[in-house]
Amino acid sequence: MLLIEFSSIEQYHAQLEEGSITCVQAVEHYLSRIADTRHLNAFVHVYKEKALAKAKELDEYRKKGTPIGKLHGVVIGLKDVICYKDHPVTAASGILKDFTSIYSATAVERLIKEEAIIIGNLNCDEFAMGSTNENSTYGKVLNALDETRVPGGSSGGSAVAVQAGLCMVSLGSDTGGSVRQPADFCGIIGLKPTYGRISRYGLIAYASSFDQIGIFGNNVKDVALLLEVMAGPDEFDSTVSLKEVPAYTRQLSSDKKYRFAYFKEALDHPGIDPEISKAIASKIEELKSQGHIAEKVDFDLLDYIVPAYYVLTTAEASSNLSRYDGIKFGYRTANPGIELTEFYKQTRSAGFGKEVKRRIMLGTFVLSAGYYDAYFTRAQKVRKLLTDKIQLIFRDFDFILLPTSPVTAFKTGEKMDDPIAMYLADIYTVMANLVGVPAISIPLFKHSNGMPFGLQVMANRFDEVSLLQVSNKLLQD
Repeated sequence: MLLIEFSSIEQYHAQLEEGSITCVQAVEHYLSRIADTRHLNAFVHVYKEKALAKAKELDEYRKKGTPIGKLHGVVIGLKDVICYKDHPVTAASGILKDFTSIYSATAVERLIKEEAIIIGNLNCDEFAMGSTNENSTYGKVLNALDETRVPGGSSGGSAVAVQAGLCMVSLGSDTGGSVRQPADFCGIIGLKPTYGRISRYGLIAYASSFDQIGIFGNNVKDVALLLEVMAGPDEFDSTVSLKEVPAYTRQLSSDKKYRFAYFKEALDHPGIDPEISKAIASKIEELKSQGHIAEKVDFDLLDYIVPAYYVLTTAEASSNLSRYDGIKFGYRTANPGIELTEFYKQTRSAGFGKEVKRRIMLGTFVLSAGYYDAYFTRAQKVRKLLTDKIQLIFRDFDFILLPTSPVTAFKTGEKMDDPIAMYLADIYTVMANLVGVPAISIPLFKHSNGMPFGLQVMANRFDEVSLLQVSNKLLQD
C-alpha cells in the first residue's frame, strides 16, 4: 500500500497535496492493517463505513482548492473512554455493554473540526484501571513487538494502534501513567499534558482530579499538533485552563542549554531494572557533556507517592462509579422483582470486573467515617507536600528526569495475581498526576531482552512548549 511508509502528518499532507495518495486510500490501508492484526485486539469497534465516507468527502473537498484543516484526513483512534457521538463507548466494561454516546468529547469535536477521520475506538483496561490492558471485558491486548508481553495500560490498545501502524496517532487517558507507561512498553511517544490543558468533557471519569486526555504518536511534531488542536478553554469543563494555547508546532526547535534535575532515590531504587537505571544515568552524563546542567536532587517522598495515589484515586473512583447502578443506562440484572438494594448489588457485581470492584471497595473504605482522616486526609497532605516540593525544584530546574517504568514490558499474566506489585510499578509515573504537571515518555533505549524503554521528562505546569522542545532535541541527538 502507498501509506506503508507513513512517518508524519506533515509528510502525509504533502502526499495528499501532490496527489500521490488520497484520504480514501489512507483509510483503506489502515482498515486492511486492522483486519490483518485483529489478534492483537487493539480495536474494539472499527467505523469502516463512516471512516470511508468521511475520507471520500475530504477528497472531494480538497479538489475544490479550499485550504485544508490542520488534521485533514489524519486517521485517529480513540480510547474506549472518550465519547464520540452516535458511536459506542463502554470503558471496556460489561456495565456499559452496547452503550452509545449521545455527545462527543470536546477534544473529539476539535479533532473533527480540523477534518480528522476517526477510524475506531480502542481497547483499554476497564474504566482505565490497570497497567497491563488485561482488565478488559473484550480481552487482553498483545504487544506487537512481542506478543507474549503486555502493551502496558490502561491505554494499551491506543499504544499498540500506533506501534503496529493501525492509525497515524491515537488518544488515550492518563490518570497515573496510562499514556506514558504503555508508550514506554511499546516504544513510541506518549504525552500527558498539564491537568486542565485539555478539556475532560466527554472523558469517562476514573479519578476526576487526576484524569487527563493524552496523545500517542511516532514523532514530537504530530503529538504537538494534536495538543495544539485540542487544548484550550471549554465552557463544559470548569477545571480546564483559560490560558492561551501556544502554537506548539512552530516552537519545536531550540538551542538552549537546559537545567535537568534527577532523583538518586529513583535510579537507585531496589525495584528498578539495573539496565534501565544504567541507561538513564548514562544519558544524564551525555547531557552534561553537551553543556546542559544535570544535578542530583534529594527526594525523600518517593515511597509515599504510590500509597497516596491509590488512596486518592480509589476514593474518587468510588464516587464517580456510583452512577453505574443499572437504573439510568447500561447493564442491569435480569432478575426482576427484587428490592432496590439487592438490584444494585446484583447489577454492579455482574457488571464490573474484578479490578474495578477492588478499587471501588478500597475507595469506599478510605472514605468511610472511621478511616477518612487516617487515610484520605493524610493522602491529601502528602499530595500537598509533593506539590510544594516539585514547585521548589522547578524554581531551579527546567525539567525532572525519571524512568517511565522500573521494568520493560512484562509477560502476559505475570503480575495479575499480585495487585500490590502491579501498583508499585507505577512509582515513576503517578507523581505527574498527583501534582498536575505535564510529562512525556520518549523512546530512547533498547533492553538486552529486545524490548524498548523510554525516558520520562517532566516540566512545570503549562510549560508544554519547553517539554516538546527538549523531547524533540533528545530524539534527534
